[in-house]
Amino acid sequence: MLLLLFLLFLLLFLLLLLPPLAVLQQQRSQGPRLSWLAGLQHRVAWGLLCWAAAWQQWRLEQRTLHVGQSQQQVLRWYLKRAQGPRCPLRGSTDMSAFRNHLPLTKASQAQKEESEGQLSTSNQPHGEASVQATLLGLAALNKAYPEVQAPGGKACVTPTSPWPHRLPWPWHALGQVSSPGSKDPDALLLGALTSPGLRALEAGTAVELLDVFSGLEAHGEELAEAIAAGNPGAPLPKRAAELREALEQGPRGLALRLWPKLQVVVTLDAGGQAEAVAALGALWCQGLDFFSPAYAASGGAMGLNLWPEQPRGLYVLPPGAPLIELLPIKEGPQEEAATTILLAEAQKDKEYELVLTDRTSLTRCCLGDVVRVVGAYNQCPVVTFIGRLGQTLSVRGEDIGEDMFSEALGRAVRQWPGAKLLDHGCVESSILDSSGGSAPHYEVFVALRGLRNLSEEHRDKLPIRAAGL
Repeated sequence: MLLLLFLLFLLLFLLLLLPPLAVLQQQRSQGPRLSWLAGLQHRVAWGLLCWAAAWQQWRLEQRTLHVGQSQQQVLRWYLKRAQGPRCPLRGSTDMSAFRNHLPLTKASQAQKEESEGQLSTSNQPHGEASVQATLLGLAALNKAYPEVQAPGGKACVTPTSPWPHRLPWPWHALGQVSSPGSKDPDALLLGALTSPGLRALEAGTAVELLDVFSGLEAHGEELAEAIAAGNPGAPLPKRAAELREALEQGPRGLALRLWPKLQVVVTLDAGGQAEAVAALGALWCQGLDFFSPAYAASGGAMGLNLWPEQPRGLYVLPPGAPLIELLPIKEGPQEEAATTILLAEAQKDKEYELVLTDRTSLTRCCLGDVVRVVGAYNQCPVVTFIGRLGQTLSVRGEDIGEDMFSEALGRAVRQWPGAKLLDHGCVESSILDSSGGSAPHYEVFVALRGLRNLSEEHRDKLPIRAAGL
């Protein structure tokens, strides 16, 4: 109770600063420095956020040291709140009984039952998990890149945010050069372009950021004219000239030419982002680090990224809500149904499908997201995203998985000097009805960069390589 009162007192103090800060925010573009009052508000807000992050870190430590107890508590909480035809399990908190009475459901079946009104599920991340991921992600980012959180140190260039949970004022605006939550992509990009001192560039996902840079190249002159004319804000002809000069030098290293102090790109990993990240790192964002604060699975499961300095894509599966189970991936035909395991039972170098239990209807849903265990954080597995089940190709019964196909396509693209793979799609010829009497095959559609001035020898390889996958 005392802790709650303390938080309310600090929040009230910050709210009292809102009227003068609103005026100062409007005057920010007219002067190079923030006022002392705005700086004080920033320091107090950031200090409180760091305190909240430290509290979440302590809770994570306690839960990951006692994973079995933590997941048992989540199950007990679920059963108390359960609604619908599966309520008879309320009196039991045994995990074995929970598994025996509630069979696994595929994501497609769960969506069908939801549309028919038989159950209620949510694809949104669990509130507590998303808050924890946001606070710990901000703290980890600040530790690795301290200058990022300074006033005017970062900008989000997409309407969606990479942070799983939107924090209330004033925390959601910490360090931002433009108004968070804006839905106008052009206004967001212009706000970032008029701020050459950015330390971090944010976007909802890597795929969205890829679209932003593609649009920047396509409409660069229009954006430069808007900046020079002062739309929005004061006219900045010098900055407009810098934008034109940066674009003339091509896409490679464009981000660092526009923002020389830029250190890190922040996007949310929702699976299937590896190619977009690779394309960004090889071209527009060359020389920059990438950080994803969390892994958001298709059913709302949340993995926490505590290591911004490590290679992208390492996440702790926390033992709190939502309740996560792991279904072992077995190669070859399965004679009997596999049994799920809890987080503490995960084995290194093994692959698992994520199973999420909906807290309202107690539906145990197989999400299709496959992860590989690469380590441990206390008793919790540290995983990396592999791919999704069900996304396979088979024209002759070969059953080619998503990861195998992507690896083969990557090797094929590397045969073309300078080519960078931006995106791809693949379908079986029978679906397009384009066989034309030929043998069943795959048709691959690719978005590539850097294919100009290819020799005739390499151009001839294009259809051959695609058809041979």
